[in-house]
Amino acid sequence: MWCLSGQQCIVSSRDILPIAGPLAAAAEPPRDDGRCGQDFNGATCNPEGEYGRCCSQYGFCGKTSAHCLSSQGCQSGCQDAPTETTSETPTGTSDTEPVLGSPDQTTSPEDGPETMDGSCGADNGGVVCGTWFLGSCCSMYGFCGNTTAHCGEGCQSGPCLGGAVEPAPGPQPAPPHPNPGTFEVTGDCGVPVMHVGLLPNGRLVFLDKVENFTKLKLPNGQYAYSSEYDPITKENIPLAYATNSFCAGGTFLADGTFLAVGGNGPLEDVDPTVTNGFDGIRYLRRSFDDASLNGQDWAEPGNKLASSRWYPSVQTMPDGSILVVSGSLNGLDPSVTANNNPTYEILNPQGISTGINVPMEILELNQPYYMYPFLHLLRDGSIFIFTSKSSQLFSVPTNTILRALPDLPGGYRTYPNTGSSILLPLSKSSNYDPDIVICGGGAYQDITSPTDASCGRIRPLAPIPHWEMDSMPEGRGMVEAVLLPDGTVLWLNGAERGAQGYELAADPALTALLYDPDQPLGQRWSTAGTSTIPRLYHSVAILLLDGTVLVAGSNPVEQPVLTPTPEMPFVTEFRLEVYTPPYLSGPNADRRPTDIFLSTRSIGISEVFEISFTAPLGAKVARVALYYGGFVTHSLHMGQRSVVLELDDESADEGFVEEVRVREGVNVVRVLAPPSTEIAPPGPYVVFVLVDGVPGFGEGVVVL
Repeated sequence: MWCLSGQQCIVSSRDILPIAGPLAAAAEPPRDDGRCGQDFNGATCNPEGEYGRCCSQYGFCGKTSAHCLSSQGCQSGCQDAPTETTSETPTGTSDTEPVLGSPDQTTSPEDGPETMDGSCGADNGGVVCGTWFLGSCCSMYGFCGNTTAHCGEGCQSGPCLGGAVEPAPGPQPAPPHPNPGTFEVTGDCGVPVMHVGLLPNGRLVFLDKVENFTKLKLPNGQYAYSSEYDPITKENIPLAYATNSFCAGGTFLADGTFLAVGGNGPLEDVDPTVTNGFDGIRYLRRSFDDASLNGQDWAEPGNKLASSRWYPSVQTMPDGSILVVSGSLNGLDPSVTANNNPTYEILNPQGISTGINVPMEILELNQPYYMYPFLHLLRDGSIFIFTSKSSQLFSVPTNTILRALPDLPGGYRTYPNTGSSILLPLSKSSNYDPDIVICGGGAYQDITSPTDASCGRIRPLAPIPHWEMDSMPEGRGMVEAVLLPDGTVLWLNGAERGAQGYELAADPALTALLYDPDQPLGQRWSTAGTSTIPRLYHSVAILLLDGTVLVAGSNPVEQPVLTPTPEMPFVTEFRLEVYTPPYLSGPNADRRPTDIFLSTRSIGISEVFEISFTAPLGAKVARVALYYGGFVTHSLHMGQRSVVLELDDESADEGFVEEVRVREGVNVVRVLAPPSTEIAPPGPYVVFVLVDGVPGFGEGVVVL
């Protein structure tokens, strides 16, 4: 059992006992690996070291409250703070989401008492941060820290910087694409779509929370909250699950099993057959070639997360293990520290939790904007993590911050003012150097919030990383980014005013935007087609095997509403759209490569395999992209990545290159798999063959 903020106690799946208080003395000096405490011969933490001076209950050195407060089991080097009375924190049992609202822009006195727990400001008795170890600025939501979210606009006390620290650029016009794509309504989703994934069988899984209405029912007579959709036949098969997946996170296991973790409490008055999902782990097994698995329900064998997580983010690691980060313990007010879970845990490659919750400083420092952080796995095995306006490079194996990155100018970028974050395609020609773009966001969680048009682009492994600023044509919240096979990025959905939450957004953003990362700054954006369907809160978009993009969802109400009214103009949307990108529009529509065959359905690191395909008349060059769609929800595409594969250019005797000459008719190319699982972590991918920039139908493979 362990306690968070002295109030939420959780029984771990491992037999770890809490420490009653600080150790009186250490049996050995600090270690060099950041481990400490009674399980390591009483080692303490080096106060001047890179990890932090406090030894947490679980034996990790650090400097967050979860490391330093005696009330949370700190073993040594503890922050002097009173121990709170332990009591059980209530579990959320409704679909109602707490709303932060627009905080009062008032300042609190500079001479109040110093904080003892990191809270501050007018709503906390005028307490100031003083020498609080995470920073001396009191943010507009009453948390101590040192980021621009604390010291910039809304700062209540401390060394405030007065307004925006560095102004972000405003909207910039974008020209129309010469061959814009098109939206077409093609089907019905059957269930509201909060989460989606592209399965190895080429179908889609739609996943939602417990609702009092959907268009599909299960054999037990209850509404279905999940379905399996075939984009070719338009068939929807209802799927059952056992625990409420409201605002879960997810990824794929190495064998192709789709994984959904976390969620929310039961709604027994709506459906007594679905139970608590806060710590749920759900598995959906599908296969490239085993059709007998199609239509099978979610499996929940009973194993759980180490702690409750509502709004967690997930990333598959190079060894196939699963990193699960952040979340809420109970679905209650995120501005109350006791409700938050600023930790991460690891699931093994089979999706079983190790049972240990490890404190993570960046999550605590950026409360209440700590849920659904952006995660990207980089070529060196480190994790880029971004929340609020701040980011860092983090090593999971050593539990260390490798590098703090500059704050991103502009508004808040993560929930409840989520923009979108994309890892641009990786390639040998750039040494697989990660290049990340984050766009959109907002100022606060209210329908009056302005949205952010600015974008930041950063190379986090550069010697001196910095944000290169750019802008969309208008501000957008809940915008999401989809990597396309040709290396461009589609940005769509969301609103031009408001934030995430029920009935908190207006002015739907209906125009698709295309971003070409290879163009010079100021020339990367174009408008590329317009939809007629608002896609607001709880919308998704995902790349299909045929190279088009499926767009679904928009359920910005607590329970489904089907008929709009003046008071509630944006209702539950069941229509599915397919967006056809420029590379399949106009003259490109008949230029696909066809008859694509792979010599294998599984590829190992640096393995050579063959692809045969038929190229159209007048074909010139071909390239191959390896794509991973990940788990899509709330504008996050967890794990999404694309890798340009190297091809054997025998005709030019140049070895492996990224583009080769082809001829009309049948071609066979030898392809080199990615060089490491840091570049392509284990799991199911799609291979796209492009001839003169036009993709053929994707073929599924598993990267081992």
